[in-house]
Amino acid sequence: MKEDIYENKWDKLLKIHTMGRDDSNAGQYYYPYEPTPYSVLERLANTGIIRKGNTLLDYGCGKGRVDFFLAYQTRCRSIGVEYDERIYNKAIENKEKAISAGRVAFKAENAEYFSVPREVDRIYFFNPFSLEILQKVIHRILESYYEKPREIKLLFYYPSDEYVSFLMTQDELMFSDEIDCRDLFDGNDSREKILVFDVG
Repeated sequence: MKEDIYENKWDKLLKIHTMGRDDSNAGQYYYPYEPTPYSVLERLANTGIIRKGNTLLDYGCGKGRVDFFLAYQTRCRSIGVEYDERIYNKAIENKEKAISAGRVAFKAENAEYFSVPREVDRIYFFNPFSLEILQKVIHRILESYYEKPREIKLLFYYPSDEYVSFLMTQDELMFSDEIDCRDLFDGNDSREKILVFDVG
């Protein structure tokens, strides 16, 4: 598999282990661990949406791939939130060796209770949880925004139809961009994209 070789190459370069899917603790509300493909993260890094001055929040960060990669490629700071303790511990193990570890932090918390830090201005989702939890998380994000108004961009990779329907009806969110990723994979899957929404 060409993709596996490519994924492995990045893991080695970043000195982390993030490959493979894990659905041991998945359920109705929390979805399986599956890392975002590096090819998608490269495309995101090349858009300029995330830069050195930004702080990224990664919901359902898993073993930390998004955090380590984007901190390395864009020099941003990154905070990963993960509720599954076993997978969170893997992220912490990765942090011990990762080359961009100094710019990355992890929190073992449930997303819906996590208070969004004031410095966060970029937020990444790869279908980490159910729509019910997403609604609560968006509420938390808006609370943080009203406490400290700032530019916040929400990034949704491979969004589900129910996510999209919900996001499009939120008055405080404005759809601002779509990063097409269909050409990176076989099959012309219409969900292979990152949707960008602005808060406020």
